[in-house]
Amino acid sequence: MRKLLGSHPTELVLILVIAAISLALSLLTDRFLTLGNMFDLLNISAVNIIFAVGLLVVLIAGGIDISFAVAASVVQYATALALAQLGGGDWVSGFLLAAFFGIALGLINAFLIHRFQIISIVATIATFNVYFGLLMFFTRGVSIYNLPDWLTTRVIVFEREMADGSWAEITLPVIVMLVCVVATWFFVTRTTTGRQLYAFGDNPEGARRFGINIGAMQYIAFGWLGLMAGIAGLMQAHYAQEVVPNALYGRELDVLAAVVLGGARLGGGKGSVLGCVLGVLLVSITQNGLNLMGVSPFAFKMIVGAIILGAITLSSLRLDGLFGGAGLRNGSPSDDDRKAGPK
Repeated sequence: MRKLLGSHPTELVLILVIAAISLALSLLTDRFLTLGNMFDLLNISAVNIIFAVGLLVVLIAGGIDISFAVAASVVQYATALALAQLGGGDWVSGFLLAAFFGIALGLINAFLIHRFQIISIVATIATFNVYFGLLMFFTRGVSIYNLPDWLTTRVIVFEREMADGSWAEITLPVIVMLVCVVATWFFVTRTTTGRQLYAFGDNPEGARRFGINIGAMQYIAFGWLGLMAGIAGLMQAHYAQEVVPNALYGRELDVLAAVVLGGARLGGGKGSVLGCVLGVLLVSITQNGLNLMGVSPFAFKMIVGAIILGAITLSSLRLDGLFGGAGLRNGSPSDDDRKAGPK
């Protein structure tokens, strides 16, 4: 038991907190602990979890990206327009196009950070505004409702009729989310590249001395997040059955709070897929419970803000490290990194 507590303290604490909150909510509202509500939680959380596992890879490598949600909105539009040119396409072409556009936007971030030595949080603030501005300019804020039938038809993987006549359903986004979670877990824990990302995020100067390609780490990390953002954007379009330019606007802070809450260190070199998923579920459960109790949605925004503040405060990274060297290090190690040397 001590070994388990020592190796996964954050995940165990999150499980206990989720259990405690779920118990409290089940006593405060009779609708929370129902199969229909649990399935709805999974369906609604699927897109954020896909975002989160992508962001986790960037955080592990010592970077921060806040442009991924807007990038997913751009991917939605680009994919919808490309599918229209292809005569409608199908799921294969849809996933390929979304992945292509998402990776391309992620690589733009990596290029700016690596080529021009820009701190990642600054670079992604810039691309966040550029992506969203261009999206609103070209679309004029108009949504797309005329999507291919295969994209708008709900794919129900499992369903069960409830006593009140309603249906509890598990839909396609949940299955896609599970695939993304497993793929990210395998990537960061079972591949050489994943171990290099941890090493680079933990000690960039040491990683450099061991011959790890700094540029490759940046492109891989942001490319992976771009891939996940593209897939998440496609799943959001499928779930909502429409493409809305600002539907994902603001998700970045919720996801960042959840991932850091799940144990990812803002300075890099630390984080787990399980903790990341639990962090998203904790935030989703809290929001769901507040909604069921009729609490104002503005209260949830305050809670997310408090989570971010608490996570940064409790992080082992100092605030000057966050803004001075958290951006995938940009090839310029800090004084502490130079002193530390290879680990």
